[in-house]
Amino acid sequence: MRDRADGSAAPRRLQGAGEIASYGLVAAAVFLGWQIAIQPLLQRAPVEIAIRLAPGSPLVLRRAAESELAAGRVDNAAALSRDALARSPFDVRALRVLGLTEARARREDAADDILTLAGNWSLRDDPAHAWLVERRLRRGDYASSFAHADTLVRRREDIQPQVFRLFTAAGAADPQRALPVVAKLLAARPPWRVAYLASLNQTPQGLQVGASLAVLLEAGRAPFTNEELQPLYNALINAGGLEALQTIRRRLSRPPMATAVTNGGFDETAHPAPFQWRLFEKAGIVAEIVADDLAPSNRALRVDYDGYATGTVAEQLTYLAPGAYRFSAVVRSETGDPAARLAWTLSCATGGGAKILLPAGAPDTAPNNWRNLSARFEVPAGCPAQLLRLETRGGDRRTPTSVWFDRMAISPAG
Repeated sequence: MRDRADGSAAPRRLQGAGEIASYGLVAAAVFLGWQIAIQPLLQRAPVEIAIRLAPGSPLVLRRAAESELAAGRVDNAAALSRDALARSPFDVRALRVLGLTEARARREDAADDILTLAGNWSLRDDPAHAWLVERRLRRGDYASSFAHADTLVRRREDIQPQVFRLFTAAGAADPQRALPVVAKLLAARPPWRVAYLASLNQTPQGLQVGASLAVLLEAGRAPFTNEELQPLYNALINAGGLEALQTIRRRLSRPPMATAVTNGGFDETAHPAPFQWRLFEKAGIVAEIVADDLAPSNRALRVDYDGYATGTVAEQLTYLAPGAYRFSAVVRSETGDPAARLAWTLSCATGGGAKILLPAGAPDTAPNNWRNLSARFEVPAGCPAQLLRLETRGGDRRTPTSVWFDRMAISPAG
C-alpha cells in the first residue's frame, strides 16, 4: 500500500515499531528479573539444584567444582573449575580449586604456580594461602611460608594459635634461619604482634624464642616496648630464670648494667619492670611518685604511713655481685619518725639468707629539710639477684609518718 502524499501512513508504522520495542523491553525486564531472582538460589541452593537452573553459570560451575573436590572426585573438580575459568577467567576460587586438583594429582610444581597466582589475586583466599604455607615450609622457604601465614593470621584470629605455634616451633628448631624472618614480620608491627609476644611467655620454648626476638628487634625500627618486655622479664623470673633474665638485660641494656638502682631519682619512666619501681598501697600505706612540693621541677617518692600497718611500700629487682657496697639517698620528713617506722632492706631474690637492713631516715631530723642517708653493707655469695624494698616497721599504735625519698644509689664501697 502506497503512502499518501500527506504522509498519513507514517503514524501507523511508528506505532508498530513502538509496540515491538515495548514488547522487547518487557521481555528484557522479565529476563533480568529472572536473573536477579535466581541469583540467591545459585549462591545458596544445593549444587544439584543450582546446576539445573543455570548449567552455564561460572558461579554454579565453581561451586560444583568445590563440591566435587570436597567429595574427592578430583577429575570432575578439575574439569568443572576449568569450565568456570573459561567463562570467568578471574574467578579466584575456581583458580584455587584447579590448583588444589593439581596438588592432589601430585603435580605440585604446577599447583604451586596456580595457587601462587590465586594468592596474589586475593589476600582473602584462605585455602590457597594455607596450602602455600605448608608447601613453602616443606621446601625450607621460611620467608615465603611465613609471609602467607601472616596474610592468614591478619584476618582470622581463630587460627592464631596454630600459626603462632608454627612460628615458635620453627624459631626453636631452626633459629638461625627462622627467627630473622619472624623478627622481620614483627618489625612491621602487624595487628597480631601483641598476641604473639604474649603467647611466647607461656612455655619454656616460647621464652627462649621471645628472648631471642627481643635481642633481634632491639637494634631495628620496632624494638620491644616496655609493655612487651615486662611480661617477658616477669615470665623469666617466674620460671626461675634469673640468670637468663640478666643475660637478656645485658644484651638489651634495658636498663643499663651499670645501674644498680634503676630510676633512683624517680624521674625516669623508660625502664621496664621488675627493674622499675613497683609501688604498693593498702590501708594505712600510700606511696606515690610526685613532684616535690618544695621544688616542683623535681620528682620524688612520697610515703604516707599510719605507723601501724605492716607491708612493703616500694620494690625493685637489682643484681649485685658478692662484695661490699654503699647505699645512699636523701630523705625529707614532714611528720613522724621514718627512721623508727620505715626501713630499706635488701634480700636475696632466690630466697634464704639474712635480710640486710638499711636506714630510711635520720634520727632527730628537722622537718622539711633534705638529709643524706648512707650505709655500708655486704652482699654474700650465692645470692645472684636481690630485691631492694622499702618496708614498714609497725608499732602497737598509730603514729602517722609522711616522708620523701630521692637520689637513691648503690655503689661499690671501694
